[in-house]
Amino acid sequence: MSILNKTKAPEGHVERKAESTTSDRVVAGSSHVVLILWSAIVVLPLLWTFMSSFKTSAEIFASPFALPSVWRFDNYTRAWTEAGIGQAFGNSLMLVGASLVLVMLLGAMSAYVLARFRFWGNRFIYILLLAGNTFPVFLAMVPLFKMLERMHLLNTLFGLILTYVGFALAFTVFFLHSFFKNLPGEIAEAAAIDGAGEWRTFFQIMLPMAKPGLASVAIFNFLGLWNQFLIPVTINAAGPKVLSQSLAAFAQQMGYAVDFGALFAAVTITVIPVLVVYIIFQRQLQGSVSQGTSR
Repeated sequence: MSILNKTKAPEGHVERKAESTTSDRVVAGSSHVVLILWSAIVVLPLLWTFMSSFKTSAEIFASPFALPSVWRFDNYTRAWTEAGIGQAFGNSLMLVGASLVLVMLLGAMSAYVLARFRFWGNRFIYILLLAGNTFPVFLAMVPLFKMLERMHLLNTLFGLILTYVGFALAFTVFFLHSFFKNLPGEIAEAAAIDGAGEWRTFFQIMLPMAKPGLASVAIFNFLGLWNQFLIPVTINAAGPKVLSQSLAAFAQQMGYAVDFGALFAAVTITVIPVLVVYIIFQRQLQGSVSQGTSR
């Protein structure tokens, strides 16, 4: 009997435990409701756009939420050819692909040096990069236009690539800086003892260890560059069109007789690469989130 009395938990402790369990359930239930609502807000417009891309304009206005009576794949054909989405799609892939490779390479190297090496001006350079993230893009359009005009890079894809790299570099360095700073220095020291130089240590050891951070910032950069509209319109008005320019031109040239079926088809074509990139890097993105929360 005495043993039972000793092992019996106090009543107040049991009540507090029950209250905490109830509150945890309420918080978890509320979180699930919010996530479900947010998922519906994000997913349903995408599904409606995809469904509308197989309709005619008359069907969209008559029954916007009904399934298409006939699945019209010719909407995609018209969008690809008449709207110039096909050519703009190729230009955007080349532009964003080249920009992403350059900004990831330069950003990773810059973040690694700023995070792992101590030299005069290190902190100042990092603060300048942080300040670059707060600089509005539209304020740089006029001097950027003049600069590219003098360099004879206006209305060229190469000029756009340099501009995209310049604007995305500050965010890339800021994002990767913490990843490289938190990597164990003992690994780099062990590599140096084994005879590995700085370049080999970076590319073969430290860079693969920062793979979750690289995947995350690659997704963010891809989204920002793929959806960019102001920069191409300003410095590439007469050059090879990218997707954002072609979509805007396609909607404007039709005036009041808008072919909404083809327009939604063009939007769907634009969204597909973003979904593909996210699906490919989803595991790395989740690893980056968990790694960041553990720190």
